[in-house]
Amino acid sequence: MRVFSPFCEVLKYPLYGCGWLYGTLNQVRAALYRHGMLASVEAPVPVLSIGNLAVGGTGKTPVTEWVARFFLRRGKKIAVLSRGYGRREMGENRVVCRGHGPEIPPELAGDEPWLLARRNPELVVVVARRRAEAVKLAVEELGAEILVLDDGFQHLAVRRHLDIVLLDARRPLGNGRVLPAGPLREFPEALSRGDLFLFSHSNGQEHFPVPGRAFHCRHLLADEAISLGGERLPLERLRKLKCAAFAGIAHPENFFEDLQKCGIFPERCCSLRDHAHFSASKKAELRRWAQGMDCLLTTEKDAVKLCAGDFAIPCYAIPLEVVFDEQEELEAILEDAVETVSGNLVRMLACPSCGQAVMKSTGETLICEGCRRSYPVRDGIPEMVEKTGDETAD
Repeated sequence: MRVFSPFCEVLKYPLYGCGWLYGTLNQVRAALYRHGMLASVEAPVPVLSIGNLAVGGTGKTPVTEWVARFFLRRGKKIAVLSRGYGRREMGENRVVCRGHGPEIPPELAGDEPWLLARRNPELVVVVARRRAEAVKLAVEELGAEILVLDDGFQHLAVRRHLDIVLLDARRPLGNGRVLPAGPLREFPEALSRGDLFLFSHSNGQEHFPVPGRAFHCRHLLADEAISLGGERLPLERLRKLKCAAFAGIAHPENFFEDLQKCGIFPERCCSLRDHAHFSASKKAELRRWAQGMDCLLTTEKDAVKLCAGDFAIPCYAIPLEVVFDEQEELEAILEDAVETVSGNLVRMLACPSCGQAVMKSTGETLICEGCRRSYPVRDGIPEMVEKTGDETAD
């Protein structure tokens, strides 16, 4: 039973006021971008945004990974652009991965970007406070053909061609209030900017109204755990051990509940703050807390900041996977969106020789339908310079 003191009752009104002010400021900011009074960058390649209205806990990173893998399987060069929340030196733009695995440590990359790079070494991953600068770096220097904005719904300085908004099916709007009075970053009306709406942690029975096509997904633990030293162990073997579980994510209770759904019932559970830092004293505290246990269990996001020798007993991370109820339809929409955008972008390019913006793509070449000059396309990027034009295009 919850007990509310008179002090809490009085405190909520200033919080409501602050939430209204914060929501109004974001509403004005969005309007300024919508009417062109604040500048936004138009990338020369398709841009997909994956974000949410509430802070944390909707499962953006697994969905971002799924979308990136979808296009990787089709031979596209994908760049994931992230702010890299919680990393050191937030003001620095950094390349986490160039397509060959992580090249900087997690503390400089941020937990989720580093995890994406490790699990998908063929990805390009860039972290930057200003996503517009990351766009330029990813396209011009790293040759990205498709950009995925991780947690990009509120980042309006980069125009996107498809906005995917995640909502927790169990509590789509939380208490319906904006920070700091509730979990929302903007007023619910901001959902009107979205194109696709993805209900995470879904049971398929949600009837929450959204202004677009709704999809449903579930986040499930993988069938095996991975030790900090890289050893793989089937989950069924963990059911026979005395386990202690800890998690430093937005909603640690989700991890503990998922373990129980898999038949693993930890004897001890420890909730840490999101993006928790594992200092020497924190690790010592966890070692004392886990005395008498056979093993420790944690999330992949926490495991990237730990080493095999940190604990006297084995510590296993359990990957999270995402399963969609309407996967074929979602895949078709994603593919169609990128193809449509790519065609529109080609038609928007102006020939540097005659100035016409009517270009035809043959895959490796762009041909101006006005003067018939052709321009090479290298690494997915057209070289639109007059001196490179070939007058013999047929």
